[in-house]
Amino acid sequence: MRRTLAVFVIAFATTAVAAEGDPAARIKAAASAACRGTVPDIDRIAETLPAVIKVEEKPLINRGRRFGWRGTLTLADGSRIEIERIAPGGRLRRLGVTYYAPDAPGAGQARPMMTALLGPDCVIGLGRRLVYGPEGRVRALVHLDRDLAPIGTPEPLDPPVPAAEDAAKEARGVRVAMVDAGVNYLLPEIAERLARDRAGRPLGYDFWDLDDRPFDSNPARSPFFPQRHGTRTASVLLREAPEARLVPYRYPRPDMSRMAKIVDHAAANGVIVVCITLGSDDIADWEAFAAAVVARPEMLFVVSAGNDGRDIDGRPVYPAALEAGNIIVVTSADSSGRLGRGSNWGKRSVDLLVPGEETPVTDFYGRAGISSGSSFAAPRIAALAARLLAAHPDWRAPELRAAIFARARKTAATAEIVGQGLIANPSAP
Repeated sequence: MRRTLAVFVIAFATTAVAAEGDPAARIKAAASAACRGTVPDIDRIAETLPAVIKVEEKPLINRGRRFGWRGTLTLADGSRIEIERIAPGGRLRRLGVTYYAPDAPGAGQARPMMTALLGPDCVIGLGRRLVYGPEGRVRALVHLDRDLAPIGTPEPLDPPVPAAEDAAKEARGVRVAMVDAGVNYLLPEIAERLARDRAGRPLGYDFWDLDDRPFDSNPARSPFFPQRHGTRTASVLLREAPEARLVPYRYPRPDMSRMAKIVDHAAANGVIVVCITLGSDDIADWEAFAAAVVARPEMLFVVSAGNDGRDIDGRPVYPAALEAGNIIVVTSADSSGRLGRGSNWGKRSVDLLVPGEETPVTDFYGRAGISSGSSFAAPRIAALAARLLAAHPDWRAPELRAAIFARARKTAATAEIVGQGLIANPSAP
């Protein structure tokens, strides 16, 4: 089967576009005004646009020096135009203009609809538009050309999981949970490895949107440029553990207390091995998860150490710094067994050093690539745990953890950065 995104047909309602005004025309007008003069300000731009009722501007400062500004123009119909002008020393480097359409007439609220990026020449380099479903959730991303006209096939952001080709076959295997930003299950190589029940229903879940579509998308930085991380990490696990059946979870950024529900959901579906390739500095995000881990001593949690380039014994990152007997924390090594550039370490908090630099991955679009960091070392240990569990179905976290640690090699160098040592080749039999 070809590696391709499924065709996703979207009908654009001309009445809705008319109700929103003309986003492309408004973006072009704002961009043109923001490019005039040496140092245009938001008030001058507002004078060139009709029906502006509110103007806000915030300087962008780095190390005491202003390098640009971010401004917002609120229009009478409830829509907004946000402009970010990056111009260190007054010379334009980058301009971003985003249009927010009102949710409903008179509602006074707006949601992101279209964006355009311009370079120093003030020419639109690319644009993107979001398409919303009737319930108000973003359903697709439309790529736009320099004239802000649609090009190519819209990119789905929340498609249904494809039906099982062989439900009985896909119900077998070792179920391994992957907690990340979801996976692109439209790729055949992912879809055919999903764990399903005997009726063919997939077992994963989206705890961000609270639905059964854990599709790979993290819009936290920008809804127009979502990060795609989960497909790459899952591809490492699936390549190194042929026995594994994937139970993908999209992590609950809006409410991290739901991490406990992920543990419960996985346990209810017979998962023993859980791989977590994310983290944060705030322990409050992980308190519910920590309690759930302790309550499930039979489950093994393989956690990435993070990529902040620091000793997490002194400056913790969670969940890596949690103390529990059923967690294995993994950081990344290069091919020579040295700590990967930017990878975290800690003699007390981190257990294993595992090659994760320049790891072969399959990306969101089904393309072969290379990725580095602890996020790509952790799935290698989760894959090892899955293979061990396939060979010893009665093993649980204590036995799996002991067998994995028995493979680690301690040296004077590794003793300074991890507790157990280096596993140079986790995929070895």
